[in-house]
Amino acid sequence: MTRVFARLGRLVAHHPRLTVALWLVLAVAGYALAVVGVHGESLFDRLSTGAPAVPGSESAQGQDILEESSTGGPSVTLAVSGVDPADPAVAEALAPLREDLAAIGGVATVIDPLALPEGVANPAAAPLVARDGDGFLVVVELEPDLPDEGGVHDEVVAALRAVPAGLGDAAPDARGIVGSTSLIVEAITDQVETDLRTGETVALPVALLVMVLVFGGFVAAAMPMAGAVASIAGGLAALLGFSYVLDMDSSVVNVVTVLGLGLSIDYGLLIVSRFREELHHLVDDDGGEANRRRRGDGAVLVAVERTMSTAGRTVTFSAVIVGIAISGLLVFRPPILRAFGAAGVAVVVVAVLTALTLVPALLTLTGRRLARPGLLARVPGVRSVLRRTADVQTEEGRFAALAGRVQRHPWWVMLGSLAVLGLLAVPLAHVELRNSTTELLPLGSTQREYVQVLREDYPAASTPGVTVVAETTLEDAAAWAEQVAELEGVASVDPPTPVGPYVVVGVRPDTDDPGDATARAVVESVRDLDPGFPTWVTGQAAGQIDFTAAVADRALVAAVIVAVATLVLLFLMTGSVVVPVKALLTNTLSLAASLGVLVWVFQDGHLTDVLDFAPVGGIETYVVALVVAFAFGLAMDYEVFLLSRIKELWDAGHDNDEAVRLGLQRSGRIITSAAAIVIVVFAGFVSGKLLVIKEVGFALAVAVLVDATLVRLFLVPATMTVLGRANWWAPRFLRRVHERIPLDH
Repeated sequence: MTRVFARLGRLVAHHPRLTVALWLVLAVAGYALAVVGVHGESLFDRLSTGAPAVPGSESAQGQDILEESSTGGPSVTLAVSGVDPADPAVAEALAPLREDLAAIGGVATVIDPLALPEGVANPAAAPLVARDGDGFLVVVELEPDLPDEGGVHDEVVAALRAVPAGLGDAAPDARGIVGSTSLIVEAITDQVETDLRTGETVALPVALLVMVLVFGGFVAAAMPMAGAVASIAGGLAALLGFSYVLDMDSSVVNVVTVLGLGLSIDYGLLIVSRFREELHHLVDDDGGEANRRRRGDGAVLVAVERTMSTAGRTVTFSAVIVGIAISGLLVFRPPILRAFGAAGVAVVVVAVLTALTLVPALLTLTGRRLARPGLLARVPGVRSVLRRTADVQTEEGRFAALAGRVQRHPWWVMLGSLAVLGLLAVPLAHVELRNSTTELLPLGSTQREYVQVLREDYPAASTPGVTVVAETTLEDAAAWAEQVAELEGVASVDPPTPVGPYVVVGVRPDTDDPGDATARAVVESVRDLDPGFPTWVTGQAAGQIDFTAAVADRALVAAVIVAVATLVLLFLMTGSVVVPVKALLTNTLSLAASLGVLVWVFQDGHLTDVLDFAPVGGIETYVVALVVAFAFGLAMDYEVFLLSRIKELWDAGHDNDEAVRLGLQRSGRIITSAAAIVIVVFAGFVSGKLLVIKEVGFALAVAVLVDATLVRLFLVPATMTVLGRANWWAPRFLRRVHERIPLDH
């Protein structure tokens, strides 16, 4: 393995300009494809949104039947407020506006209560009149299968938005809000794009500043950032490609982009730091050398080779483990998790490729300048700060001293760390899993307000919380609906409606939250009834139940696959069976602690003002799955960084405690610096508005913080000190396997 990576380093060092040029072309092409797309259709145009579903589940089958049986087209609705619908002047003013709407090509019908005989006094008008009498609905249905549905939809939206002003003197205080499924999807995808720009704008400059402090100059700090920018471009291009074979949810872009950004900086930081360390061993402090050669030769070439044979191998090993952790998502049935898994693995591949090719090429071109302090380090006012933070390698430093203190009281440190992790994990015991839709939109969003207005002011016109599709006669469905109305938690049942060969029954739970425990209990109760004919229960709560069940059904399989693969790879890296098991257990505890903090903040509603969000009463189900996969991978990332150094020292003849102490000294700065930058990156995306992105960014930031501090600096050194030489134990037959397939040299 060492020779393979050394050869790769030598190849890149001999062709640095070609390597950089290729990555420049790939990066420009990646961004162009993501923004412009193929045939003018960008990545963001191909994103979908909505409550995550499980193909083949009862709720998904019911929704499919509804869509296939529906003969109408999409609709656009205007909710008018500040108007007395019983005022004859309002009906008179609305009449020409209604005619203008009906005259738009592609409009099938225009429905409002003022067009009915006797107006709002007609019983059929009740669902279209606000519950408090202050407003009404105008519903425009489009013809099905329009060749230019988007154009017609936009024209109708513009016309509806002009209606309140068109009522003139009859309703001077009239206000309106327009909503539709297309507008909701557009609002979410637009928010994703906005949050992506916001996250990058916040994260990249701060990350660069942190790296300047770490490296003591802009040149070295720019290397990992260049790799990160190229990785984002490659990741976006990969997502566009996946969108043609997978349904890509809008949140995939932000979540996977932030993962690629964090990993690229992690890997680039390790490569640059190790290169500077090797270069310092070969070049004098003033940049002189006994036998000076041109850039790209001599000390620089050797430093690149050594860097790739050590840090390059570590980065690759880490990427493989992260990829395995994320690929566990491919085991699950829900398409959204498969999309995250496939896209995540692709982004990891791009991140490691930039670290193994682009970053070494830039290091080669920069050459011996990285052995000298940067210009910033020459400024007297900041010199002392940089001296404390820059990557000066010593055998005795802050991290070695910290390890020494931990090793003097390893049992107390280990038990204390476990107690803190357990305390942080406590809120996880009452986690509520959700599959939200418009609730994910930020407060103040027009479409979120539209859904809320329908739910509060027009309950009869809003979609029932639970919908039952029955394959039976209208009479039998009506008789069965009476049984449903008597179930606990049911507020009312809509009259059965024929839809093609089926009958649809709307069930309204006694709650304003379509996904809470009451709604879920109603779904379970309805499903437990035996009507004597086929039924499919669908809706948000039903989809939530089916999604959670699908995740739980494959969770053990995914966990076993990831755990076994991780144990095998760590064994091949270390030659020990104890260290991999210890790593798996400590990382699991760290993960539980991070999820506990996530529940405490987003479900229990703490820090709402600080993070600017409205709690929805739970955590998104797929967010939990993503955090488990991504946070586990990141934890293993730092585990590999630390273990690779400790293993080097153990192989060099140091005893266990000294290997742990010096290993932490040599890797601690890299781990904490990388963690600080990754936390900044994730925190940048927490500053966005979309709730699901906030949850993922916050959870991963907490996971990295907990892992890089409490776990790496305290729990791991303490447990490895307690175990002593037993850390490196393996059965004799496994030692022979390791000797034949070693990944550590």
